[in-house]
Amino acid sequence: MNRAVMQKNSSAFRVAIDAFLHDRLKAKLDKLSPDDPKRAELVTEYQRGPWLKNAARRVIQIQAVTHSLKAIHPEARGTNLYVEPSSLPTLEEVGSHALGDSFITDVVGNAAALDVYKLLKLSVGGRSLLQALVDDDLQALQALDDDPAEARSLREALISLTAEREGGPSSHVCAKQVYWLTGDDADDDTQYHLIAPLYATSLAQSVYEEIQDTRFGEANKLARQARRNGLAHDGVYREYRDLALQKLGGTKPQNISQLNSERGGHNYLLSSLPPVWNSQRNYLPVKAKSIFERTFGARPLVRAAIDQLKKVLLSDRPKNMHVRDRVDELRNRIVDELTAYADELLYQKAGWSREPLFEKLAEEEKLWLDPLRAELRDEEVFASRWLWMDWPAQVGESFGKWLNEELRSELPDVGYPESRDWRKTLLGDDSSWTQHLRSLRERLDAPNYIPWRKTHDELTLLRASK
Repeated sequence: MNRAVMQKNSSAFRVAIDAFLHDRLKAKLDKLSPDDPKRAELVTEYQRGPWLKNAARRVIQIQAVTHSLKAIHPEARGTNLYVEPSSLPTLEEVGSHALGDSFITDVVGNAAALDVYKLLKLSVGGRSLLQALVDDDLQALQALDDDPAEARSLREALISLTAEREGGPSSHVCAKQVYWLTGDDADDDTQYHLIAPLYATSLAQSVYEEIQDTRFGEANKLARQARRNGLAHDGVYREYRDLALQKLGGTKPQNISQLNSERGGHNYLLSSLPPVWNSQRNYLPVKAKSIFERTFGARPLVRAAIDQLKKVLLSDRPKNMHVRDRVDELRNRIVDELTAYADELLYQKAGWSREPLFEKLAEEEKLWLDPLRAELRDEEVFASRWLWMDWPAQVGESFGKWLNEELRSELPDVGYPESRDWRKTLLGDDSSWTQHLRSLRERLDAPNYIPWRKTHDELTLLRASK
């Protein structure tokens, strides 16, 4: 490879790199005043040569992986692995091996160095810069530097992203560890292997993308609409029921991994429950003004949670942290049942709340329990009311009053403060009901913001103005 070849017209990768650096520089300059002396310093720092040399020094702070440790426990320190799925043994069970050559690499390490990986993710012709450098692509080398020796040095540093880190395999007290007997004598410690399971992060990303496409993708949305209306459709309708959502990383999902950060910390768990045959539940609130009249409260798990809540509140035990935690656990269980009830009604035909049997049902509960009605023709008023999002606060108020009434038979002193606490539990950012509403807004292409934190007086004024 001679210098004349390396100095040919800029490759597509070079153009992509320059655009990447331009966008990042612009984002930083926009935050500075025109006369800020730091501007000149930033412009120099974000030139291709200096920035790539700095990236080559920082790349050691991060590692490309397919199986990560921090998803097991955020405080765990130890080995992460990069193993191409196609190199794994083929099994009948679903696993990382099923990804083959079509997989997305994750990155762990110092979040401040993740911009290096974003650079290496730049794609030209369906191939990332990282893969092109691994393949020793001429244009990728040319994009790094005109000097062949310097380009080669940068390449070696950048592709070390996928290399094993020095020090050999290691585990940690916060990691999962399983001692597996490999011999016949369980009393002989030498006959055990220590297995340290890792999180299959590339597989988790594939599962996430599949479920997201199933829930919100345009093709499946059309198939869902056809199924709901009983119309013929050429496509395949996909559905994953009884999903659970595992949140990794809390408010800092980037501390777990790059892909976890891109997912907002959301990781889907498929249901492992046994099937329930010939269910006879009466889900719909027929001729009721509210589901809180009898439908919801009659659910066995709800009744059990309320009975236990009464016992805890009536107990003579000191009202210490353990009692408060138990109260929180029980009311969250009731909220979870409320969320489950709403999810069950999503399988009813959209627009069921228009039937005469449900004409007495409170408007806010129709908006909550029959949200897909907003997608039907001639339902512009319903859709607009649904998007206005004042109704979650009204449902929260009804929930608080209902739970107070359930408790009042044995706890006559419960009043507005308790009702407010029940309502705050339902409308809290971390409640399952809140997540349920946010998923509905994603499904209906609505803004994610939900302005439900209205006080009791605001709600009174809002209703009086209508």
